[in-house]
Amino acid sequence: MSVPLSQMWTVASYVLKQRIRRVERYPLVLMLEPLFRCNLACAGCGKIQHPVNILRKHLSPEQCFSAVDECGAPMVSIPGGEPLLHPQMPEIVAGLVARKKYVYLCTNALKLSESLHQFTPSKYFSFSVHLDGPQEEHDRAVCREGTYEIAVEAIKQAIAAGFRVTTNTTLFNDANPERIRPFFDTLMELGVEGMMISPGYSYEKAPDQEHFLKREQTIGLFRRLLDRPNKRWKFNQSPLFLEFLKGDWQLECTPWGNPTYNLFGWQKPCYLLEDGYVSTFKELMESTAWEKYGRQSGNEKCQDCMVHCGYEPSAVTATFGTWKGLLATARMTLFGSRKNRRHGSSEMTRPPRPHFAAPNSPVYQISLTRVATASSRGSSPANEESTIGCGTESFGS
Repeated sequence: MSVPLSQMWTVASYVLKQRIRRVERYPLVLMLEPLFRCNLACAGCGKIQHPVNILRKHLSPEQCFSAVDECGAPMVSIPGGEPLLHPQMPEIVAGLVARKKYVYLCTNALKLSESLHQFTPSKYFSFSVHLDGPQEEHDRAVCREGTYEIAVEAIKQAIAAGFRVTTNTTLFNDANPERIRPFFDTLMELGVEGMMISPGYSYEKAPDQEHFLKREQTIGLFRRLLDRPNKRWKFNQSPLFLEFLKGDWQLECTPWGNPTYNLFGWQKPCYLLEDGYVSTFKELMESTAWEKYGRQSGNEKCQDCMVHCGYEPSAVTATFGTWKGLLATARMTLFGSRKNRRHGSSEMTRPPRPHFAAPNSPVYQISLTRVATASSRGSSPANEESTIGCGTESFGS
């Protein structure tokens, strides 16, 4: 079981209540970004390119609690930046747990070992550790050698201390399924609760623009990656979303499912795109022209996106909103996915040569079934230095 039954029930009952009330748009996971500062600078990250004065700022615990209360989502993902750089993060997590929100703190784990004593294990709280593959791939992705070993050791310590731990892996067009599959085995051997996987989003601000996946490439990659999966693998995502990644289930984006709140306010329309900000959640839901987003809208920025922060809520809605989705989810949970259909050649048949830094991009979560929720990305400029790509540029604390 990859998530507590209480979490499954909380999410399921919440969704069903919205359906009964005929609420068309509702949030499932609040993306709470308390800061943009980070201690890594990943080439594929589009979240850290801000002026120094912005990177020095962070939301107060009160601002975080207000956003969570205003939104009302049953789950909260805390990405960044690197959340463990926030001086009041333990207070923020404690306040959210007291509200009985299921919290996923997304971290690159560089500061996790030294921070564990500041947190208390709870069924409501998980560390979501970002790992972009085996050691070589991960260290290259985050532009710093040794980060994989640090993260793995931190995961071991967190699990030993009684914390829930999940992982998040973002994949790009140089991903090699023959190396990622054994990596999944390794994560299971470490004892993580579940894994989250997602294609990276092509951020306009990301230093590396060459390695983002096109939609056809994403489908080809995930068909190979998830073909005849090891029965021990536990994915912290809903089965229908994993089917969607393989091109075996049709979903349309529901960007309101994972609304984002950060230093600038409520971000329109989603975690990945920045088309303005508003001051209240109500204004976000009522003033955003939702019909202009998603693949069916024709918006060019949405055509290749298959990231879970837009499609996991859609998968959850399909699961509890239709008999077809519910029965398919039950079947896959009990018996596994249907055998992958063999398709013609794709651009992912032979992985490209690795590049200097596989981009890294934030992704996030939901939890439902045996394969149900969570994820993240903690990567960008840090304490005393701001970094873009693999270079550094210092700034004051």
